[in-house]
Amino acid sequence: MHWTTLLALVLAAPGSAVVRFHCSQLVVQRVDPLVDPGQIPSSHVHQIVGGNSFNATMDPAKDMPAESTCTTCQFTEDFSNYWTAVLYFRAQNGSYKRVPQLGNNQFEKARGGLTIYYMQDAIYDQGQSSKVTAFKPGFRMFVGNVSARTITDAARYRQLTYVCMDTWTQRAPETMAFPTRKCKEGIMTSIRFPTCWDGKNLDSPDHSSHMSYPETGTFESGGPCPATHPVRTGQVMYEVVWDTKQFNDLEWPADGSNPFVWSFGDATGYATHGDYVFGWKGDALQRILDTSCWFNTNCHKESNSVVQSVEKMNECAQERVLDEDIDGWLDALPGGYQAQYGPSA
Repeated sequence: MHWTTLLALVLAAPGSAVVRFHCSQLVVQRVDPLVDPGQIPSSHVHQIVGGNSFNATMDPAKDMPAESTCTTCQFTEDFSNYWTAVLYFRAQNGSYKRVPQLGNNQFEKARGGLTIYYMQDAIYDQGQSSKVTAFKPGFRMFVGNVSARTITDAARYRQLTYVCMDTWTQRAPETMAFPTRKCKEGIMTSIRFPTCWDGKNLDSPDHSSHMSYPETGTFESGGPCPATHPVRTGQVMYEVVWDTKQFNDLEWPADGSNPFVWSFGDATGYATHGDYVFGWKGDALQRILDTSCWFNTNCHKESNSVVQSVEKMNECAQERVLDEDIDGWLDALPGGYQAQYGPSA
């Protein structure tokens, strides 16, 4: 797929937008239209938020906003889909139990889900200065390495991190591996996507090659985009709060290792990843990126957008397409996975 607009026309006017909003959980199930398109069930369990047209195929030729009748996201014009793998607790007897998500800070009443950021620069203050373009219909991307089991494997994606939350607002220190101690308020995962687009392809065979991090460093460097990927896009970031505190009273490994495992078997934490399919209606996202707004305190007003209440977000949901137990105490992870540790484990 190709986008033929000239680069000069693609670049947006300067603004200073940092928009932060929440999307409640749409469904938790084994469906993945990027990695396992058309396959039911997909290889492992995911949690999905966004527009209720989400399905196993997600034909890029279709108009996602028109296909959806509701969205779990705060912005009513955002019918995108955002998803991640699901976290499980592994008990000492080898059984597994799904870890639920919590509504993030200020969204405690949300039905789990993700908090989404779109930024012009990878900083959280109001000094945003980069010119950025919104994604286009049919755009999709993936970040992470599902095979990573060592820090070397994960080095390319060091912006995929964990925070062991001792307080509800804690956001540091960040680690690349799972925390190995009990976290009083849960574990937060942060997933940060690349910010440089090749300007042509809305997707690629690996769902990653059409995007790149800046020429120097990674997303946080502020460096220029490489010549192969000259179009600077908004920085997309997910935050997910996992309610691990409910497992703190259970028996943990005697050696002090982490008892959590991703739904595809990774027990190191290095293989965390995220998926994104663009589905904003019309120019809604570009309008937001072109405004001067801060954490959605005024983004919807400045961009003439409509936001909905948490209660309305929670009303939008999907039924699972596969009748299988993903929530009970399980002998194996759905799909037959068992915990997989690094080579030194």
